[in-house]
Amino acid sequence: MSLKKLLFQFDTDSRPASFDTVVAYDGGADQVIGYGGVTPENVTPLVEGAIFTRPPREKKNTAIFIGGSDLLAGQALLEAVRNVFFAGFRVSVMLDSNGSNTTAAAGVAKIAASTPVAGKKAVVLAGTGPVGQRAAALLAREGAEVLLTSRELERAEKACAAMKDRFGVEIEPVEACDDDARGRVIRSAQIVFATGAAGVRLLEERHWKDLEKLEVLADANATPPLGIEGVEMMDRGERRHGKVCWGAIGFGTLKLAVHKACIARLFQRNDQIFDAEEIYAIAREMA
Repeated sequence: MSLKKLLFQFDTDSRPASFDTVVAYDGGADQVIGYGGVTPENVTPLVEGAIFTRPPREKKNTAIFIGGSDLLAGQALLEAVRNVFFAGFRVSVMLDSNGSNTTAAAGVAKIAASTPVAGKKAVVLAGTGPVGQRAAALLAREGAEVLLTSRELERAEKACAAMKDRFGVEIEPVEACDDDARGRVIRSAQIVFATGAAGVRLLEERHWKDLEKLEVLADANATPPLGIEGVEMMDRGERRHGKVCWGAIGFGTLKLAVHKACIARLFQRNDQIFDAEEIYAIAREMA
């Protein structure tokens, strides 16, 4: 009889996120053990406890989930966890800091299902956060020319440099201080993905409704006022002013499904790493 499926939740914040705990159980974990304030400096004993305690055939029933609000901290923690592994002494790991990988993967998967992405111009609005960075990188990997906006050019440049370092993609940083500036940035774009903070409007409807080149809009904000005026949070590929629209709940259903699917797959083998690329591949399958 197989042992219980144990998921260790390593959070870079002081307290493990309750959202991630709930989805972990819904994804099939029998027991979720959460640790907050986990860093590369203190994670080694936790990983060793996970990889040394079960025989080879049962190691697949132990897995690690890395969360927290800081994407760069999550990436560093993932690297530290992997550095502890050797030979067959390893377990499967998933990284989803602030929901960045699953949310970005779901949004880009729905965009890619709506229109061919390669060769298109895509603008990621307010893209310096975890979701925006990963969405920009995934769009660039799909062959789009990607622009990432921020109210501060330095923040946009830092985010683009981080994605180039991680994914080897070129993303153009753009300063856009207000709605009108963002409206000017999207004039020649075919794809717009708004990834700003909850409750912050980034575009008014007048900025996009008459743009003939624009094909798809997606908005990751589910808290009124929404990020893109005129796109509803429940939009699931609805056409508005001739554009395909995806709201936060509209593609959020896929995000949750992808998250659960990844948790389930963690327990299939003990040698898997689910980061942006792997999670996006699953999202494309499910989209």
